[in-house]
Amino acid sequence: MTEPCRIIGVLDNAAAGLTPAALEHLQSADLVIGAARTLSLFEFPAHAEQRDMGGQLNRVAGWVAEARDAGRRVVVLATGDPLCHGIASFLIGKLGLNACEVLPNVSTLQWACARFGLAWQEAKICSVHSKDAGEWFMGATPEHGLYALLQAVRHHELLAVFTSPENTPARIARMLVSEGLGEAFQMSVASRIFQTEHTELAEKIIGPLPVAQCVALVCADPNMVILQHCKPHKDEVLFGLEDAAFLQRKPDKGLITKREVRAVSLARMQLHHSSIVWDIGAGSGAVGLEAARLCSGGHVYAIEKNSDDAAIASQNRQRMGVSNYTLINDKAPSGMAVWPDPDAIFIGGSGGELDELIKLGLQRLKPDGWLIMNFVTFENLNVALSTLGALGAIWDVTQLQASRSQPILHMHRLQAENPVWVVSAQRSQV
Repeated sequence: MTEPCRIIGVLDNAAAGLTPAALEHLQSADLVIGAARTLSLFEFPAHAEQRDMGGQLNRVAGWVAEARDAGRRVVVLATGDPLCHGIASFLIGKLGLNACEVLPNVSTLQWACARFGLAWQEAKICSVHSKDAGEWFMGATPEHGLYALLQAVRHHELLAVFTSPENTPARIARMLVSEGLGEAFQMSVASRIFQTEHTELAEKIIGPLPVAQCVALVCADPNMVILQHCKPHKDEVLFGLEDAAFLQRKPDKGLITKREVRAVSLARMQLHHSSIVWDIGAGSGAVGLEAARLCSGGHVYAIEKNSDDAAIASQNRQRMGVSNYTLINDKAPSGMAVWPDPDAIFIGGSGGELDELIKLGLQRLKPDGWLIMNFVTFENLNVALSTLGALGAIWDVTQLQASRSQPILHMHRLQAENPVWVVSAQRSQV
């Protein structure tokens, strides 16, 4: 019977941190696969082939399968717990559970938390241990390597982060500062845990320090970052924000989509946690930003042709602490071809391209997705309904007219807002 590949977790204390069973598997292995730094921690028998997997992760499963088919004993060395942001899940997914046996060590996450006296089960575990993500920039999309971490930071008070030589503690700190979180979090770093041989490379504990003081921090690899919110996390209103919560271009324009209309439009979009949303004609960003708060596991792609409004929408994004929102200052549909297919589309302004935008939207919309449009003029309503009819779309119209109370002397009266048509449409299911 072919022996399973042993995936063994190791730390910088090398053999001292391994169980007798793990040491026995290591000494009897015909092929040992690991990162160069991990392989250097051990002395292997003469018969054991060593293979550096640095930069070759996608080849490891093939190496293991080939060696097992030849009847060779295989060991893969991983850091700490191979199932905690390690290689074990990847190999099990490729080779199957029966082809693998995991021998975990204490995770570096646990050791880092132990150094700072923190209960690690309360931490949100994140990893940026991937390819070089590059520096963070406002409005980055989910493809950026630091995106998931920033989203987690928005929703958790304690985070433990696996870093990489490129995605360093300093880079993480710069991202948080650029997002206005420099004073909101403290950062702690535990580097080279258990390493004692060389003074300049020995284990080092840094912090906790305000994140703003860590933007140029130099830390030896490998290291773990601990982020702690300075104040208890405050739950925020997700839906039905007051109009005054948004910066607006006044007095000539103001907020286009008032709260009552915004609430109905968002409700008709049928959003879920991971929705991808397009916001066309974003204006001050009210609809798109509120959608982003509702879809914390998704992303909003917005476009606004007016540079003043686009600037205000960007300010609103920063003030509201929204990270899953990308805005481009251009005329739709320029730049939209690279956007992922949406679960919902909101059209608040069309720039005279309404017919084209409706056709594009229904073409790109995911099955069961919704296209929601707001109109205040008969002409745009007629264009929309004619286009939807020609495309065989399923649609309905809701007319809204809200009136808000206004003081008059010691009494109150109602002041009417402009009537708005909310057009909701789906692609024909035929």
